[in-house]
Order: sequence, then structure tokens, then C-alpha cells
Amino acid sequence: MLSRCDLIRGGAVALLTLSIQGAWAQETKMNLFKIVTIKDEIIVGLSADELQALGGNDASAVAHALAQKGDLTVWQYNVHRGPNGELQQAPTAKIGLLANASLRVEPYATPYKIVPHP
Repeated sequence: MLSRCDLIRGGAVALLTLSIQGAWAQETKMNLFKIVTIKDEIIVGLSADELQALGGNDASAVAHALAQKGDLTVWQYNVHRGPNGELQQAPTAKIGLLANASLRVEPYATPYKIVPHP
């Protein structure tokens, strides 16, 4: 039979494990944006650190940084099958965006798991 001390220790280990996993998930959280031009639209992903470096954490920060700098390098995301066969939003190529008067940046939501870029 388990003692009360063993139960408390086990609970503490479980809590620590869950908090570490939660912190890792927060560190690798990707934010997806749809970049819309006259010709086409693409989905790009930026980490929280990359967004902070641009000066914000939303689509307006991305649009403002692109307009101010004239270009940005980002990862393009597309839907692919993961190792276990489930669909996921994954990085496919590192691309350059050029500022254009007909450009629009929107937040993008996906029902799929988002894979962080390298």
C-alpha cells in the first residue's frame, strides 16, 4: 500500500512534469499569418520571439515591420501529414516577403497541430 508521503511525492513529480511540458509548449508556440496579395496568398509562421523582435505580437506588427523594413524573411507553412499520419501545419520553405502596396496581413487559425520551424 502506498503511504501518504509516496502519494505526495508522486503528485509533485507529476505536477513538475506537466509544468515543464507546458513551458516547452509555450516556448515553441507558433503564430500563423495569412499574407494576401493581388496574385495569391500564403501562410507564414513566426515564433513569439520573432514577433517581439518585430515590435509586437499580432498581424499589425508584421505588416508594420514589413512596410518599415521593405522585406522580411519568414517560414512558409503548408498542411502535411505527420509521422503518425495526422494532418499538421508544418514549415516547408524559408521565403522572403517584399513590401507591396497591395499587401494584407491577417491572423490565421488552423484546426491542425502547428509544427515549429527550425
